[in-house]
Amino acid sequence: MRPDRGHTVTDNAPSGERELSRPSKVGVPLAALTIVGAVWLALRLSPSAPVVPQNDTLRPTAVGELLGFRSDAWHLPDGELLGFVEIPGGTFVMGSDPGLDRSAFDLERWSSTSTQGRVDLPTFYMGRFEVTVAQLGAFVDATGHTLDPLALQAPPDHPASLVSWPDAVAYARWLGTALRESPATPPRLEALLRDGWQISLPTEAEWEKAARGTDGRVYPWGNESDPDRANYGGRSSTPVGSYECPACTFGLSDMSGNVWEWTRSPYQPYPYDATDDGDNLEGDALWVIRGGSFGDPEGFIRAANRGRADPGARRPFIGFRISMSR
Repeated sequence: MRPDRGHTVTDNAPSGERELSRPSKVGVPLAALTIVGAVWLALRLSPSAPVVPQNDTLRPTAVGELLGFRSDAWHLPDGELLGFVEIPGGTFVMGSDPGLDRSAFDLERWSSTSTQGRVDLPTFYMGRFEVTVAQLGAFVDATGHTLDPLALQAPPDHPASLVSWPDAVAYARWLGTALRESPATPPRLEALLRDGWQISLPTEAEWEKAARGTDGRVYPWGNESDPDRANYGGRSSTPVGSYECPACTFGLSDMSGNVWEWTRSPYQPYPYDATDDGDNLEGDALWVIRGGSFGDPEGFIRAANRGRADPGARRPFIGFRISMSR
């Protein structure tokens, strides 16, 4: 495996820049600890998204009708689950085998004795697309949440970016509440929410299973990179769903490239254990991001690659998608 040089983003540079550094276990300033601790508790305890009364976010141009998305449902994808795709429960291969994937980083190794591990997950649902600028705009309109002033200036069908981890968490919480309260929520989705399913960011393990399926493939479509299947090595994002991926296990779009995606997992060394996601937050400044972005090389868009970012970072190459679990 290659040395531990995965993509790490800190919150100490202009939003147009990216920082690549050799990651290490570092302490965090008190302000960063406050953000992590407060948002982590809010994710678990608060039933509704915070409302920020003052908002200097620049307003986007009129969204209008977007093909395949519902203007009467916060610009979510059309369909009986409004874009959620079921990922069946069961085990999958997590981590990287350098014998198969020569681009693997050390931080993708499962343990000192094993390159990969098997993780058993219950059924969950994953957003077919990354959250779009139009969807993020609907959230701002409904709540007054303050974003980066440029966050809503991209085309409405492009992935939202310039969003921090707290921004992404707040969107997910708001949407869950809005769908529960709306009489227009499709019956099947309404039944799931009534039965206790929660909309949130995916865990790191959920994200990886949704991206690569159960066979341990390197990319969502197979073991070789393919510029016809993802937006990478370029200069800007593209509309969500622009790249068809018939070989992708669950039919999800842009799991490689376009923008990095926040997860709800703080960075921890492998082996993965969902029960430690709330442990040692005082020592973990970074949260896991996955998928790579439009500007990254093929090695960074692999399904097992692990990026890390400061929770307050707002960058033009970081966005998110939502999941539903219980």
